[in-house]
This record gives sequence, structure tokens and C-alpha cells, in this order.
Amino acid sequence: MKNRIVAGLLTLSMILGASGTAISAVNVYGATKDTVSLVKSEGGNPVLGFDDEGDILYGGDPSALVDGDTVYIYVGHDASSGEGYVMPDWRCYSTKDMKNFTYEGTILKMSDISWADSTSAWAGQVMKYNDKYYFYYCAESTASGEGKCVGVAVSDSPTGSFKDIGEPIVLDSQTPSGTMSPSWGDIDPTAWVETDEDGVDHRYLAWGNTYYNIAELNEDMISVKDRDGDGKITAVSASERESGKDGDILGVAIDGMSGSDYFTEAPWIYRRQDSDGNYYGQYYLFYAMNWRERMAYAVTDDLLATSYTYDGTVMEPTATSNTNHMAVIDFKGKTYFIHHNGSLPWGSGFRRVVAIQEMEFNDDGSIKYIEETSTGVSGSASSITDSKGNPIAHENFTNSLLDSAYPYTDIAVSVDSSAEENDALWQIVAGKADPDNDNYVSIESYNKAGLYLQVDSDKGVTMGQDYQKASSDGYTADSKRMTFKTLKGFDSSVTDGVTFESVKYPGYYLTVKDGSLSVTSNPDDSECTFSVSTGLEESQSLADAEVSSIAVRKTTKVYKTGSVL
Repeated sequence: MKNRIVAGLLTLSMILGASGTAISAVNVYGATKDTVSLVKSEGGNPVLGFDDEGDILYGGDPSALVDGDTVYIYVGHDASSGEGYVMPDWRCYSTKDMKNFTYEGTILKMSDISWADSTSAWAGQVMKYNDKYYFYYCAESTASGEGKCVGVAVSDSPTGSFKDIGEPIVLDSQTPSGTMSPSWGDIDPTAWVETDEDGVDHRYLAWGNTYYNIAELNEDMISVKDRDGDGKITAVSASERESGKDGDILGVAIDGMSGSDYFTEAPWIYRRQDSDGNYYGQYYLFYAMNWRERMAYAVTDDLLATSYTYDGTVMEPTATSNTNHMAVIDFKGKTYFIHHNGSLPWGSGFRRVVAIQEMEFNDDGSIKYIEETSTGVSGSASSITDSKGNPIAHENFTNSLLDSAYPYTDIAVSVDSSAEENDALWQIVAGKADPDNDNYVSIESYNKAGLYLQVDSDKGVTMGQDYQKASSDGYTADSKRMTFKTLKGFDSSVTDGVTFESVKYPGYYLTVKDGSLSVTSNPDDSECTFSVSTGLEESQSLADAEVSSIAVRKTTKVYKTGSVL
């Protein structure tokens, strides 16, 4: 089990957040005279990204299966050393609380698939049916002219190993140009099974890039149903269906998007469940829209309808990855939006990791907008204010749709009393330069996950991504400049004050002057002293305060119940 637990004897005070609501705050002092140990967020995003040794393992395109009291999350293993996909296998993790995760290992290798190449373990989804587990995936066929195809492998266990059936279930040649985009069209399969009020099972397989297609599955779950009974599997586009033509692989249009918006890829079928686990209401189709990819959704009363209705965008492009891919599940009374970004060190759209946000519905069934956060469902956010009570905040911006804007390396930060509330929240984590040093911290943006406060070569302070490749010691070139040593505040008049010393530039301290941030070697005491307040989850009381997290090299320190911090 990869988990970290922080609990124990914490001293609380109360502060007022920017919204005027009370936030519980943790006293930041440690036991030593000259240094202090800030209470770090031991949870939050990303939630996966580790192997059986606890080392970083990149993986994207998450899917999820709820099986009894356990959620299984599957990822395609990103092994790229550059700008391109190199994906040799799929990996699995499990959790019983959506906070602590166990690495379950490899479920299927590309080398075990006879019809595909060795490095295209793209998106897939596991479905359970009649006590068997079926893994639908896409991979590059080695057959001439076929391109990406949809395959299926079968297992008696959700953690595998899965055995491929030996041939694709959907060929690229079955969805010709004009119905789907050639070569890349047959990717990102999603599946759906439910029993209607008459006790009849309905089994569906859907997929697509540029075009969205859906087909029914036979009871064997490994073959597409010949709906029209003509002895062959044929595809029809949405426009052909509108003119009365029928087939087995059905193109579906998404109505209501603006003229500049389009279905890109990554479909995921979802339907709400009541307290007894029964499905109700309309179907939701989540998908990636445009480029860089935003997360959107459409609704329908019939999965085989000619068109679905666009109903909104739920997440902007991530700050660290060009693609995104979601899985949406209900588990223990909550709905979770599972997606990927590039927030691990040296992360990108080709070296991804899974993050989780809770998803909520409006009264009319529409979905509330989801802000990607570094704290996710288990972390804690902090505010950092100067000696006058003004918060450190990054500039307000919307993640760009332009590839040329990435990676973000020099986002402006300042001390700004008028900043948007979420722009002035941070997740304090173990120091990137040495996670075992209790007096080292890195300061990650709350609403721009994967971006950190950093010291520039001219000693200015900005915010950026830890995107450079790790050196032989395992740390990136940005590790030291994104790490600060926490000292007892130089201004003794500030209760529980903290001074941040740059690890990259020893003897230089985080300083605020005229609203600007820098590191200086001889600051006034009041200019380099800050207050840090870390919020507890609203549902927690002091008596049972506990913050759980998952080891993804944010920290390697384990605190046990009763430890004094």
C-alpha cells in the first residue's frame, strides 16, 4: 500500500478566508529554534504515478472499474523519453477509499498481442460481465493499411493477467474515410452494460477520434453484433443514418456545439445511480473537445440515437498536458472525475499521471464545472500572507489552447490583496530537492496543478512547471529552485511567522517589497516574514483530523498516529 498518514497533536487557530468564511488553520512551528516544519499536504493530486518500488511510473488515459468495495484504475504506461508516445503495456492500481492506492502491476503487454506493434498501449477500459473481465483497448495494427484498431482481452480477475483474443474486435478498415478519420479513428474504446426493466441485458462498445461511433456487443462480449442480420459488420455515418441508412457500427453526431468546437476523442459513457445502485435518468457521454483538449459532455436518452445533445464543458485544458482523458464513476455515495495531466517531474502530454476530482450535479442534472486542483479529494490548501496580511497569489489566467504557450515557465506572482481567492491558495508539499528534509518545502499552485513557486536566475520569483528531465540523482534541474528551507520568522512580532530560504541560493530569502516577490540576501525582517495557514477538510474536527495521501515522490516521510509535528 502506497500511503502516507499525517495525524496527531496539531494546534489550531482560526483565520478568515478571502470569501469571509472561517478556515481552520494549523500552527506551523516545529520544535527547533531556528527552523520550523510546516504541516505539509500529504494528499492531493496526482494520486498514482508509482511502481512497486515507489519510483515514478508515468501513465495516462485512465479508466476505472467499481467492483464491490474496490475501485480499479487502469493506465497506459508512458515510457517515452522524448516528444511522442511510447507505451509498452497497461498497469493497474486499486483503492477502497479513493485516497490510498495499491499498485497491482501489469495487466497486459503489447508483446502479448499478436496483431499489434510493441509500443501503442493506448486507452482502454475494463468491464465486468457474468463474472468475467473484458479489457477493451486500442493499438496499432501491424497489418498493412489498418492503422489503429480496437482489441479485447479477457481475464478471471480485475487485476489480470488478461489474454488477448488474437484479433481486433473493430478494424480500421470497417470504418472507412468519410465515416471516421483514417488511421487514427478507431481509438479510445468505452463500454457500457446494463439490464433493462424487462431483465434484458444491453451491451455497448463506443470509441472514436474526430468521429464518435457506437455498436452493440454480442453476449460473448468479444464480437460486434450484426444488427441488420446481413452477415457482415458495416459502418454508417451520422449523416447516412439521418437519410435512413442502417448498419452495425453507428456514427453519432453531437448537436449544439459552437461552430469552432468539435469532438476530438476519449469518449466515456456514464449514467447516474440511486442509493440502491440502480441506474436512472439520461446517459452522459464525456469526451475530449478541441485542441488542446477540454473536457466536455453530451446527453441522450438512447445510446443508439443518431445524435446526442451537447450540454457543456466541465474542465479546461490542464496546465501540464496537451491531452486529457476521463473516467467517471460512482463510489460510496460520491461521483468522481478521474483524469490525467503531466504534473509529475518531467511530466508532459507524453509522460502523464492520474488525478481525481469530485464531480457534482446541479438540480437539473447538468454538471458543475470542475476546476483542476492540486489538492484533489484528499489534500489541503494553504494561504501564505506577508506581515501585513496580504496573500501571495499568481496572476489570473485561463490555460491556453495553443501548444506554443507550454510549458508554463514564468507565470507572474505577487502579493495582492485583490487576487481571486483560488489564485491565492497553495499546496505545501515536501521539498523537491530533498523530500526527506522536514524543513524543506515546495509550494504548488492550488488551481494550476503542477506549477510551483520558483526562483529565477535573476533572483526573481515566478511560477512554473517542473518539466526538465531528471539528472542522475533522480531530481530535475528545477528541483532546487522550487524548494525552500523553512525558518522561524525573522520578524518576531508576527505570531508563528515563517521565513523561506532559497535552497538554490542559500542565504537568500523570499522577500516582498512593493508587492513584488524576489529572494534577497539582506531583507528587512518584516519583508521576509510570512504567515502560513493550512485548511483542514470541512468534515473533520480536531479530534479526528487526519490527512491521507498517496506516495508519488511528493514525500517519503511516514508519520504515525500520535506523532508530534
